[in-house]
Amino acid sequence: MNQWISMWGNAISFAERRPESYAKNITLRYPIYVPFSGEALRFTFDNYCGTEKIDITKATVSLSPVNMKEKVGLTCPMYEKQVQEITFFSSTDVTILPNDHVVSDPVFIDVKAGDTICVNLYFANYTSMQSAVLVTGPLSKGYFSIGDMTKVGNLPLEETKATNWFYFLSNIEILSPIGNHTILCYGDSITAQSWPDYLMLRAATNENNHTAIVRRAVSGTRVLRQYDCLTYQSYGLKGTNRFLHEAPTSGCDTIIIQQGINDIIHPVGTEQNPFRPMSDLPTSNELIDGLKWYIEEARALNYKVYMGTLLPIKGWRTFAPFREELRNEINAWIRSTTDIDACIDFDLALRDVSDPSAFKTSYDSGDHLHPSAKAYKKMADIVPSDLIF
Repeated sequence: MNQWISMWGNAISFAERRPESYAKNITLRYPIYVPFSGEALRFTFDNYCGTEKIDITKATVSLSPVNMKEKVGLTCPMYEKQVQEITFFSSTDVTILPNDHVVSDPVFIDVKAGDTICVNLYFANYTSMQSAVLVTGPLSKGYFSIGDMTKVGNLPLEETKATNWFYFLSNIEILSPIGNHTILCYGDSITAQSWPDYLMLRAATNENNHTAIVRRAVSGTRVLRQYDCLTYQSYGLKGTNRFLHEAPTSGCDTIIIQQGINDIIHPVGTEQNPFRPMSDLPTSNELIDGLKWYIEEARALNYKVYMGTLLPIKGWRTFAPFREELRNEINAWIRSTTDIDACIDFDLALRDVSDPSAFKTSYDSGDHLHPSAKAYKKMADIVPSDLIF
């Protein structure tokens, strides 16, 4: 017996506003790693943060010769003879209104664990490229080319560019046997970067992997606040405007939440930045209440809930003793609360033994806020083994 289960996904947030934020006659191609075998795929395209309708002129999918564990290459090849159209209510094009989404018709295509598929979107007319998210990692890269390349095996080298912006494509479901499951990784830039990809690669080492990793993360986001201004719009929505849209995910039984550091480090006072008043700084009780709300909503979805501690920030440009004290109070609650299934102590794993306020040197990316590639792999390594099977 088979079921629809999410095998890949991202959050949908705001792309950074620029004067050239409209695209025309452009194809997006996203190579996607397949964690386990299935017989059909469904695709969700989401305009949740758009202020204008979007028209997808054409969408296709095909298997690719690419091994996602190796270098993909700028031409991002796919098999021309296996290209299938993605349809919507039997139509090859679709209009998605602002704040709305659409799920495609099933595409019957046999895929095996470890395969790569290429998803292509073509926009013939001017399109507001606003609903998107920026993510990075060894399994997270896209490409765009000029013209309709939805059925072309190799993207043209001279007219193609790589991108880490994922536009509109928010979820891929696979029709696969019962027994497979999805882990949801929810958070901010720490999770929008590469530890979920390393967790997927870790799961893939299982000979008969049954675990998919779906990332719902947006850089700059806070639990309790959001910026309602053009300057910081791309920092995304607050928790109550994100979670109920992002968390419901087919096949998901577990969520790992790692968020809260931006609530602590962002406020600097209006004398320094008119959009970042100190009144935005939460108390520990306020931030804990925000995290408790996540837990309650996740429980309503019948998810097991794991929560990651907040990482060191010593050396970050807004670091101050009162922020460190607040971080430690939140971490103390995460480590001790019985509201969750377990704490994943990312902080303990990455901090300097001699100076717990700071990263271990090799685990610091250099900005004293984001982990290094080695540290992201460490984060994936300490996720409990019983979640991955």
